[in-house]
Amino acid sequence: MAATESVLDVLIIGAGLSGINAAYRLQTEMPGRSFAIVDSRDAIGGTWDFWKYPGFRTDSAMALFGFSWYPWPHVVSMAEGPQIQKYIEDAAAAEGIDKKIRFRNRVTAASWSTNEQRWTVSVDVRQKDGSVEKQVLKVSWLIGAGGYYDYEKPLQVTIPGIERFGGEVVHPQFWGDEVSYDGKRVVIIGSGATAVTLLPSLAKTAKSVTMLQRSPSYVASRPRKDYGFPWLEKFLPLSWTRTLNWWRRMFIETFAVWLLYTFPNFGRKGLVEGMRRQLPKSFDVDKHFNPRYDPFTQRLCFCPGGDFFKALNQPNAHVVTDIIETVTETGIQLKSGETLEADMIITATGLYLVLLSGIVMTVDDVRVDQDLGKRFIWNSVMLEGIPNAGVVHGYTAATWTPGADVRTRKMFKVMRRMDELGASSAMPYLGEEERVKLPQKPALNLSSTYIVTARDRVPMSAGVGPWRMGNNWLSDVLNLNFGSMAGIQYGTADKSKDD
Repeated sequence: MAATESVLDVLIIGAGLSGINAAYRLQTEMPGRSFAIVDSRDAIGGTWDFWKYPGFRTDSAMALFGFSWYPWPHVVSMAEGPQIQKYIEDAAAAEGIDKKIRFRNRVTAASWSTNEQRWTVSVDVRQKDGSVEKQVLKVSWLIGAGGYYDYEKPLQVTIPGIERFGGEVVHPQFWGDEVSYDGKRVVIIGSGATAVTLLPSLAKTAKSVTMLQRSPSYVASRPRKDYGFPWLEKFLPLSWTRTLNWWRRMFIETFAVWLLYTFPNFGRKGLVEGMRRQLPKSFDVDKHFNPRYDPFTQRLCFCPGGDFFKALNQPNAHVVTDIIETVTETGIQLKSGETLEADMIITATGLYLVLLSGIVMTVDDVRVDQDLGKRFIWNSVMLEGIPNAGVVHGYTAATWTPGADVRTRKMFKVMRRMDELGASSAMPYLGEEERVKLPQKPALNLSSTYIVTARDRVPMSAGVGPWRMGNNWLSDVLNLNFGSMAGIQYGTADKSKDD
């Protein structure tokens, strides 16, 4: 079937939190621009519609994790996936954004033409009968808001002997309704947020649940409900309460992140002692919950109401810190000689990172998606050498959404600057002489395995000037409002201009 063609000012890829927020900012700050949101899935919500494993939830306070323009309406602070998905759906409907979403639309390729000053985007549109219709979009701007991991494949980790296991092997990324763990001996391989969420959920009905980790992680408890909100509501109008509560949560988080980054030894002691108080007296905290790394060198794990620690106070929940020798037909043999008998193994071993949703991307017929690790990021949102495109990414050491929002607004500031100059393109640009002087650091500088193994797929950050990846909302807001727009080359079909 011949491809149909249409023209748009802006194409947003992804109908999750970042994509819906980008659409809201676009239609309120720059009304009149035509846009659409495309998503390969059948429903709104992105991550929050995708994952189905037991207990799946956010580890951030919803007062911040939700949209600032559509306040979270519930007292529950660390909400589960279905509740968040419904919230995103309601927010999009309230602003008419839902009418701009094109579901079952997978972007496969995007090609920038300097002569045309726009992108040609190839889209596979999946019909309800399973057939695929080809569509071509001519787009002035691309916004990648599809998250940072591949929905179709997890991080590939070698687990010796896993093919011999006689029980069931499940990866949380592909959890389905058919998975049953009731009355079974379950081993979860991993120590990140997924494992910390799974353990208390499975322990309710499993015979036993063991979290097997190579090294410890930091786990901190957070209140299950936001008790500050109802207290403020007693004295203030609802709109004031929501605004003040947002700022209260932002201040607390910004201060806490700064404190842990600035005084890591103090932070380590506080986090470890917090875990020690919630675990049985006989528990070996130094072995199982005293990480070798400083806080935020890897992501902190949070649990609502201390549910993770409460589970570990029960006889059927355990943590083992050891190395896998091999998986046998009936369990896991460890380097220490211990054997973990199992009926089910859950491989919570990480995500496969991919930016720009794995799209084949070219600029004037030169492939650019395969060398992102050699390109600098501009103010956390645009990529060196790629015009009229942004990658929306939230914070990794703080709540995602405020970071995604401030970066989206920085990108729109570039668009407004283009209007002032009468330009049709904007591209982060570094001359070779300047480029070689810049420090080269990964934009995502966590030491988690799934991030370290993706260094060639993640852009660089110099940590100076506009060539940086911010990790602090306050500094990013100051940069948005007062920061230089240097480093952008503006152009039209026949000329260019540096800002």
